[in-house]
Amino acid sequence: MKPFRFKQFTVNQDKCAMKIGTDGVLLGAWTTVKDTSYSILDIGAGTGVISLMLAQRSYAENIEAIELDGDAFEQCTENFEASEWGDRLFCFHAGFDEFVDEYTEEEPEEAELYDVIVSNPPFYSEEVSSGDDARDQARQNSSLPFDELVSGVSKLLSPKGIFATIIPYKEEENFIALALENNLYPNRITQVRGTKNTEIKRSLLEFSFTECMYTPNELIIELERNIYTQEYIALTKDFYLKM
Repeated sequence: MKPFRFKQFTVNQDKCAMKIGTDGVLLGAWTTVKDTSYSILDIGAGTGVISLMLAQRSYAENIEAIELDGDAFEQCTENFEASEWGDRLFCFHAGFDEFVDEYTEEEPEEAELYDVIVSNPPFYSEEVSSGDDARDQARQNSSLPFDELVSGVSKLLSPKGIFATIIPYKEEENFIALALENNLYPNRITQVRGTKNTEIKRSLLEFSFTECMYTPNELIIELERNIYTQEYIALTKDFYLKM
């Protein structure tokens, strides 16, 4: 398995069950980061690609990732250390539930909460079996149910922070309802199609504790096979070598 080369960093993925895909790159490029974003948390980091993209895009001094799978954790750490932002990137080997429990054992001070939280969560709720246990675990949301994800995020996000995720479009309504139960309001939604004639496949969602008006927009990835739309090129050109 060859390393995946981006413009400013390289990601090794031979030990990771879930390889780099469009979802992670979309989320890393789309998530709002501000000049004032000091700390970022990436839940279920896999190769670490989203954290690396956010390191390239931001001045955040503290970018932390959580990864449960041992091999993926090792690989993520190696990818962080090999990048030029190694001093700002750190990966924890932990499950999200135990991380949240430990973090909130004593009420965290506001300064300890995260300005940006991102997650490209596992989302195959139906049992899938590819014969590769690690890959199945990474893909099935039994290892990180949406309600557990949203509830944990609401405890770790700073009052003005944002939470961004990418999920199947068919789960959008359910996910927004779960977020609202935890006082997280949708602020931005981008619905993603492969081409203009295919169904909406993914939803990019951004939440905060502040209610605001928003209008969902659409992103189409390709005009035809390997011919990308201007919107998709604009979003990913700082990362992909051939954009």
